[in-house]
Amino acid sequence: MGVTDAITYVGFHLAFVLPALAAVAVYRRVRARDGWASTLKVGTPVVVFLAVAYTTPWDNYLVARGVWSYGEGAVLAWLWWAPVEEYAFFVLQSILAALWVGSLDIVDLSDARISTRQRVVGALAAAAVAAVGLYWVLRGGQTLYLGAIVAWAAPVLGVQWAFGWPVLVRARRTFALGVLAPTLYLAIADRVAIEAGVWTLSATYTTGVTVLGLPIEEGLFFLVTNVFVVQSLVLLRWVFVAPATAVPAPLRRFVRLRPARSERVPR
Repeated sequence: MGVTDAITYVGFHLAFVLPALAAVAVYRRVRARDGWASTLKVGTPVVVFLAVAYTTPWDNYLVARGVWSYGEGAVLAWLWWAPVEEYAFFVLQSILAALWVGSLDIVDLSDARISTRQRVVGALAAAAVAAVGLYWVLRGGQTLYLGAIVAWAAPVLGVQWAFGWPVLVRARRTFALGVLAPTLYLAIADRVAIEAGVWTLSATYTTGVTVLGLPIEEGLFFLVTNVFVVQSLVLLRWVFVAPATAVPAPLRRFVRLRPARSERVPR
């Protein structure tokens, strides 16, 4: 019996993703952080939708390019160039990260503010990230996957950082815990899947640099995707508790939000 007979992509979800999701759901219920309730109710479906919509063309392109491939018999079915299990992962990871950060404490954001100058700084920082990513992509070869992750991440980071990076700094403990825990867990799970041959990265398009056996590109992917989710929810929570300062003036006429009573004061 080969290793891919023991672990398939469905098996990866059953062994690693779904148990973690169930455990975090129970943990959040026990923690009862009601201050996150409205944020998660509104934000989680939006984050899931955007994750699938934004990641699908990028992921399909890289699979079609041969940046990674899947073991024989490891995939249940295909949709375009990617396995259906891949799309399921976009959904499950987003929910996992959302429930996890929704179980953490957060500082009071009701008086948080951002200036126009700070918004510009955030946008310029993301532009610098995009430039690095595009440079690596254009170089091609072993930096292609690394550059594709960085360039793909930059537009999302640009929107989020321009919207409220000082708020993320203020909530840095929640941000750090919210990002690092799921990133480390999924990195370990990914390392097992690669060892089992569920998927294989192309030596042509990756740097070959690893950390404890995990390709740095895979670790970076989990890092940035969890950053997307956590930043989105922290910033949305800011919108709920302080819409008058969180929402830019030109957009306030389209937003009618009042702070939920349970979200005004952190537990």
